[in-house]
Amino acid sequence: MKAILALEDGTIFEGESLGASGETFGEVVFNTGMTGYQEILTDPSYAGQIVCLTYPMIGNYGVNADDFESRRVQVEGFIVREAESEPSNWRSGQTLNAFLKERKIVGIRGIDTRALTRALRVRGVMMGAISTEESAAALLSRIRSSPSYSGIDFVRKVTTEEPYEWSFEGEPEFHVALLDCGVKFNIMRSLAKVGCKTTVYPCTTPAEAILERNPDGIMLSPGPGDPALLGYVVETVKKLAAKKPIMGVCLGNQLLGYAFGSRTFKLKFGHRGSNHPVKDLTTGRVYITSQNHGFAVDPNELKDGMEVAHINLNDGTVEGLRHRELPIFSIQYHPEASPGPTDSAYFFRQFVEMLRKQRGDRDVSGESAS
Repeated sequence: MKAILALEDGTIFEGESLGASGETFGEVVFNTGMTGYQEILTDPSYAGQIVCLTYPMIGNYGVNADDFESRRVQVEGFIVREAESEPSNWRSGQTLNAFLKERKIVGIRGIDTRALTRALRVRGVMMGAISTEESAAALLSRIRSSPSYSGIDFVRKVTTEEPYEWSFEGEPEFHVALLDCGVKFNIMRSLAKVGCKTTVYPCTTPAEAILERNPDGIMLSPGPGDPALLGYVVETVKKLAAKKPIMGVCLGNQLLGYAFGSRTFKLKFGHRGSNHPVKDLTTGRVYITSQNHGFAVDPNELKDGMEVAHINLNDGTVEGLRHRELPIFSIQYHPEASPGPTDSAYFFRQFVEMLRKQRGDRDVSGESAS
């Protein structure tokens, strides 16, 4: 079945249908990762977006029941050069095409993904649509009359409806309250590995309700959309900041930026991939990181003790914050990245060390843990 991809600037790509038939609308973005397509498809941070993968062959290791990062597919649509029909991996349960069709996700394959990526790099990400039914002219008309990506609060669409606890075997060392703005399962898995039991709360939960259970620390999750729309979450973060140790990831970094006087701006084509170099300004060390965000914190308006801790070496944008006095830090990239890289997984251990220090633990020399 034929399919077309239309961009709001009038660019049209013709290809073949991938997954379900029909049509879908969203912000068209690209990801440069070579692996991890199932994690990308199920990452809530991609809600509202049509994702193009720059690696030419996708689906070569199939899809399995274990690599989900949320309960469902989150992308609005999917774009690949070639979708493998005969995957080779002992964990594979079905093909990419069957997986997308089963979950009613509209995609397109067989287009020049290099040309599309160049267009998005030059002109910036833009709204678009994939269709197996409409003409190009009709599709363009509908794109231009659709709401923009930045006008929708996607966090409310992906957050949990009710609080829940992530399963934990044994006796946890700490209890972490996680504010779910679009959390990936691997964040809770990573917290469990360092001894933390996690209670996950909807994004609309007031600070008072979170503090009622007296958690040892707070985690601010990643999530989709424009953080400028999340004033209600920022107010919650402000109230939590003076009460408990906090770690923020991706959108959580941006929320802390807002809570401490700053704002965000939209990147031309975002950071999405698994090879972004980030420099830790404290140690000077450079890490290769996995990223997925379209907005960045303005470093010039931070106040009340918050400062930049990490920068992106490609474009100099903010990749992490730290507070000079309070037990608060955040990173714009993903320490829980699956399938990788795992360079920054140590941040979960750093968070636990911060919780121990706050608790007043002492090491064998009698000094506070750091």
